[in-house]
Amino acid sequence: MDTANCAGMRRPAGESLRMSAAIVLGLAILPLAACQSAGPALDMTRVEIEQGSQENIGSLTAVIARSPRDPEAYNMRGSAYGRAGRYQEALADFNQVIALNPNSFQAYANRALIHSYMKNDAAALQDYNRALQINPRYDVALIQRGELFRTAGRSGEAFNDFQQAIQLDTTDPRAYYRRGLLYQGQRQHDFAIEDFAKAISLAPNAPYGYNARGISYLALGDQDNASADFNTAIKLDKTNPEGWVNQGALLEQTGDLARARRSYAEAVRLDPNNELAKRALERTRRATGA
Repeated sequence: MDTANCAGMRRPAGESLRMSAAIVLGLAILPLAACQSAGPALDMTRVEIEQGSQENIGSLTAVIARSPRDPEAYNMRGSAYGRAGRYQEALADFNQVIALNPNSFQAYANRALIHSYMKNDAAALQDYNRALQINPRYDVALIQRGELFRTAGRSGEAFNDFQQAIQLDTTDPRAYYRRGLLYQGQRQHDFAIEDFAKAISLAPNAPYGYNARGISYLALGDQDNASADFNTAIKLDKTNPEGWVNQGALLEQTGDLARARRSYAEAVRLDPNNELAKRALERTRRATGA
């Protein structure tokens, strides 16, 4: 799932690719992963971490045993299975929801999300289209379909979906964050900053909006605001290597190579496979003689 702070259903590594500060500065060539978020009660994108536990799945199974024709119970258990990474079982439950209630647009959107996690993009798109055919105002499906388009490089279609969700007055921060990523990719940084600011207002405790806004500030030469955003992102989640890489890139630009090296080292400690951080760490080690 997508969530404002990466809580909820697990997102595969590298789900959301975008520019890092190092790329904006021309210091590296690899993108970093970022997280995003949210949705309504029966949408699996709001499933909390605990809901993917075996204990909760067992409780929902007991509910289904008592009420085997209750589509909501299957939808809830399917969401829990999805949160636990048990995708085939999640699909089976969402299939059952649709069999019991063919007009369940939430179940179609939830099943689509599972398909997208399993890299079945054609099936995911078909389910998102069906969800929106049933309920054209379902912002969750618009945002998730938009992300499917965005990661496939279909930027125009992605923008239209995010735009429509925003015009429906969605309170889901993903719509603004992801539209901001599109603006950022087009180097329309003023528009990107506005969207990231809105995403932050809707999810102030999530680091992803600050990291993204900091990158656009940096692209505009506003080092002070970029620094403030990267520092905030790190305070909110010290375990996210993206914030450390971004902070390192800014410090490297300002000539503070020793502190930049420490930031990159922390990113590598958190993610030893992060090629961007590894290259930056080696570069600053050579520069400082460390």
